[in-house]
Amino acid sequence: MAVPLLDLKAQHATIRDEVLPGLISLIDDQAFILGAPVGALECEVAGLSQTRYAVGCANGTDAILIALRALDIGRGDEVVTSPFTFFATAGTIHNVGATPVFVDIDPKTYNIRPDLAAAAVTSKTKAVVPVDLFGQMAAIEEIRRLLPTMPIIEDAAQSIGARRKIDGEWVMAGQAATIGTFSFFPSKNLGGYGDGGMIVTQDEAIFKRLQRLRTHGSVQTYFHEEVGYNSRLDALQALVLSAKLPHLAAWSAKRRENAAFYTQAFADIAEIVPPYIDPANESIFNQYTIRVARRDELKAHLAAKGIGHSVYYPLPLHLQPCFAYLGYREGSCPESERAAKEVVSLPVFPELTGAQRDEVVVAVRGFFGK
Repeated sequence: MAVPLLDLKAQHATIRDEVLPGLISLIDDQAFILGAPVGALECEVAGLSQTRYAVGCANGTDAILIALRALDIGRGDEVVTSPFTFFATAGTIHNVGATPVFVDIDPKTYNIRPDLAAAAVTSKTKAVVPVDLFGQMAAIEEIRRLLPTMPIIEDAAQSIGARRKIDGEWVMAGQAATIGTFSFFPSKNLGGYGDGGMIVTQDEAIFKRLQRLRTHGSVQTYFHEEVGYNSRLDALQALVLSAKLPHLAAWSAKRRENAAFYTQAFADIAEIVPPYIDPANESIFNQYTIRVARRDELKAHLAAKGIGHSVYYPLPLHLQPCFAYLGYREGSCPESERAAKEVVSLPVFPELTGAQRDEVVVAVRGFFGK
């Protein structure tokens, strides 16, 4: 039995009757840009993330880009971030004219090490961008403790609905940062039928700037206070996401169930390092990522068995050719480099059937002769 890494058709089948009537109505109305569906989703995501404000935008990359602009980060500035993440995290820093400063990750959680982030701060540093990798929140409170006045942009593209216990209270992804950013790329736990993004904040002045920047720097049509972007969330996507949002908690719970099943199934295989979840965190398992010394051999074995898998991420950002001008070399971020050689992600999507899950386990165990 072939098992895909992700099956969006299976998810659509479960909510098709909830989604289509709203889409047909919107098409009949021909009201596609911003409007009531986007405003409704903004309120819903603000509620989920326990923030005062939310601003929809075209995609998760723009969410980070606009967040950086809202903090007046640009040429001559530095922004500290992780090299073990999707390209957009650092690409947006470059695209506003600032310099990405890469610091290494914790080898267990894959999230940025707060102590290294603090040590990398200079007089030019204008923000820290931690990433909630694979659905597990970064230690935002520790970054805040070490850098109490530094703006934090939380790249929560993979962690909508995740939470972390801080000082005995649950804090949602996006809640504790200066600005939080989400992606609605179809493969995310809350994914659209196309691209989309959202930016959240507790600060009213930042909120107003975010709104302005996403619409060409304009509040009143044809009058522009600054040069912004054309980055509006489509109303069609907002309707789909609003229909999906009530299912998100159950879907994430099913991902945690699948993850626990795998971890138990692989418990007797010393060569497999399962995902480590910080005791302070509740992960949403956007990915179930294991570490294996013979990773590439395992990948070939899984491919032969028809088991979907992927490597997030095979080349850390500090070693990407486009960032060669920064001067990083192999050994600059050793934990990120080691992770890139050892990680592989397995199917964990909520619609995964018991038979499919068993097939994954049999294939992985078979590689190790179990």
